[in-house]
Amino acid sequence: MLERRLPRFAGLAVTTFVLIGAVALGVAKGDHADDVLGALSDTRNAAANAIGFRITSVAITGRKQLTQDEVLAVGGVNGRSSLLFLDAASARDKLKADPWIADATVQKLYPGRLQIDITERKPFALWQENGRVSVISDDGTVLEPYVARRFVTLPLVVGKGAETRARDFLSLLAQYPQVRSQVKAIVYVGERRWNLRLADGVDVRLPEFEVEKALATLSKMDKETGLFSRDITAIDMRLPDRLTVRLSEAAAKARDELFKDKKPKKAGAA
Repeated sequence: MLERRLPRFAGLAVTTFVLIGAVALGVAKGDHADDVLGALSDTRNAAANAIGFRITSVAITGRKQLTQDEVLAVGGVNGRSSLLFLDAASARDKLKADPWIADATVQKLYPGRLQIDITERKPFALWQENGRVSVISDDGTVLEPYVARRFVTLPLVVGKGAETRARDFLSLLAQYPQVRSQVKAIVYVGERRWNLRLADGVDVRLPEFEVEKALATLSKMDKETGLFSRDITAIDMRLPDRLTVRLSEAAAKARDELFKDKKPKKAGAA
C-alpha cells in the first residue's frame, strides 16, 4: 500500500536530498565553504564571459595615491569577473571601506565596460603614537603606516588624540609664519594642550587656554628679540602672566660666571 501511494521518483529525490545534505555538512565542518562558493562564482563568471559579458574596459577617475590595480583589488574585481554577475553595490561598499577612499560609485555599462569613480582622502600629516608613525588625513583617518618617502614633508603630530585635533591647531599655527617656520613637530600633551618642538630642539610649552594669544606673543618676541635663536632649551607659557625660559647648560654657566664677576668685593679685600 505504501509503495503504491509514493510519487514516482520519490526514492531518487530523497537520495539526492540526503547526498546534498551530506556534502553541505562536510563542507561546513571542513571549513571549505569559501572554497566552494569561490568555485561556484568562478564557474558562473566563466559562463557569463563566454556569452559576451566579459569586462573588456575599466575607467577609474579620482585616484591619485592608489594605483588602478589597487582600486580593482579593493573592489573585488579580477580577471575572472564578469560584468553580468558583478555586484556593483558590494564593490562600492568594499571601496568605501578602504581608508584611502572617502566615497565611490560603481557603474556597469553593458556589455563590457566598468566605470569606477572614487574620491580619495588627502594625506595631511604624520601621526606618531607609541613609537608608531602613520599617515593620516585631515579628519584623523589613518591611511597607512609611514613607509613611503613621498610623505616626508608632511607635518609631524605626536600623542594620543593628536590625529583628530591637529587640523584645527595647524590651521591656527599657520597664521603665525614666524613661529610655524621653526616648528618641527607638534605634541598633544595629556589630551588637553599642545607643545611645540622647534627644529633646534627647543620645547615650547603652550597653555591650555588662550593659545592664539600665546602664539602671537611668541611671534612678536622672536621678531623683536630673536627669542628662538637664543641659547635656550625650553620656553614655558603655561602661566598666563609670565613667560619662562630655560637656558642651556652652557648658557646657564656663562650667566652664573657673569653675575659672579659683577658681585661687589668685600671691604678690605686686596
